[in-house]
Amino acid sequence: MKTTSMIVIAVLGLGSGAAWHLSPESKDEGPTTATKELVSAAVDVPEPAPHEGPVSEPAEAPVAMLPAPDQSRVDEAVARGLAWLANRQDPETGAWIQDVGFKFNENYEVTRAHTPHVGVTALALMSFLAGGHLPSRGRYGDVVERGTDFVLSAVAEDTGYISANDTRMYSHAFATLYLAEVFGQTRRSNLQSKLQHAVDLTVKSQNRQGSWRYRPYAPDSDMSIAVCQLMALRAARNIGIHVPKSTIDRAYDYIQESAYTGGRYRGDFKYQIDQSQTRVSFALSAAGLASLLHAGYYDDSLITPGIRSLKRRIQSPDRSEQFSHYFYWYGHYYAAQVMFIASDREEQRGLWDEFYWPFISRQLVERQSPDGSWECETGPGEAFSTAVACIILQIPYEYLPIFQR
Repeated sequence: MKTTSMIVIAVLGLGSGAAWHLSPESKDEGPTTATKELVSAAVDVPEPAPHEGPVSEPAEAPVAMLPAPDQSRVDEAVARGLAWLANRQDPETGAWIQDVGFKFNENYEVTRAHTPHVGVTALALMSFLAGGHLPSRGRYGDVVERGTDFVLSAVAEDTGYISANDTRMYSHAFATLYLAEVFGQTRRSNLQSKLQHAVDLTVKSQNRQGSWRYRPYAPDSDMSIAVCQLMALRAARNIGIHVPKSTIDRAYDYIQESAYTGGRYRGDFKYQIDQSQTRVSFALSAAGLASLLHAGYYDDSLITPGIRSLKRRIQSPDRSEQFSHYFYWYGHYYAAQVMFIASDREEQRGLWDEFYWPFISRQLVERQSPDGSWECETGPGEAFSTAVACIILQIPYEYLPIFQR
């Protein structure tokens, strides 16, 4: 199938604790009008059916399901990955230096090169928390302490928006999620007010569709941004931060409207609900399912067909969803959460241990670079991909509430 559209994605953008079962009850600081028109035209695919991902060619063959590597090899890979990240932390700012930008078609358009990236920094810090490293405690306590200070410095005092060097709502969500997780484990007094301020920004900027977009208060929205905001809100609510129930109710309605409930694409999720022709992909399927689980809908009727579709896409990925591309890292960041959390349900037994973990753990262990990092062929850089890889490999540790079943 020949790709006929230019697809714009600005993504960097885990169920836990007590169940969060919720029943369903402008200002635009984003791109210019001309840019919005370009984006709208790019996303709208002039075909009668959803566009299958960002590229035209399928994988050469389905993924072979081999046994998982020994846990000692997984632990060693994580140790090398965390050591690599620690050595790459910027000593001056405490951040990780990456390219700030956005996905355009299959490329990554850099807006600010080699600069402190608050979204990547939050993900890197999450990878340390996932291994039990807290600020000023543990082997990497100093690394986490310095990184936390950088994230806190990026919280705008007037709005609560977390941004640095023009990062967008994905980074805001990742940083909010990180602050919620670290506050829940440390109860540090300097975290709570800024975390609440950041959550308030997320709540206030939810639009009429029930979701979010690249900038606060944008009138349009997409699934890739909805999922990371819901994760942050779930983590914040878990540790006592005020999150209105109505915010989650409206987001749930948005997820429901995004789902394909029948036909060839049953189990998939739309990129945008207001586009007559929109795309479907492995990453969007993972994002849609993760959104449901983080909203507390573990038994929703969309879960089973969604997981069936996700398994199929994992076994036969498009070329841009194969190892090292941005879509690979972004998609598996959410797919890992879905597979781990959903496998706790009786009807999904074996989903993690027998299907997903053998595949993803073996691939990550075998494809790790000699220096301990993981390649990021297209995207902000190796700190991003290495952080995501370490997070995925440490999900079974369940150190973080957001990773717990």
